[in-house]
Amino acid sequence: MTKADVIAEISDKTGIDKAEVTNTLETFFSVVKDSLAEGENIYVRGFGSFINKKRAKKVARNISKNTAMVIDEHYIPSFKPAKVFVEQVKTSDKAKVAAE
Repeated sequence: MTKADVIAEISDKTGIDKAEVTNTLETFFSVVKDSLAEGENIYVRGFGSFINKKRAKKVARNISKNTAMVIDEHYIPSFKPAKVFVEQVKTSDKAKVAAE
């Protein structure tokens, strides 16, 4: 499912114009990105959490040049689904078919 498909489905289910849904969805994505960039996590009850995960400093190897390089500690964005969300996906018939 693409972003355009999501916009179309939200528009169909709510009766809101696609342009307004697009603007709202783009604004949501912008808020999530800006908040995570500022170090703030976002918690959506019943859906999940958008969080920053800390990656420790480590030494990596470039095997083609046989050299070592240091990767400093950094943060990466991550999504952790809520238990209700996980259970809904686990028990759905479509998820079982896709796994096979």
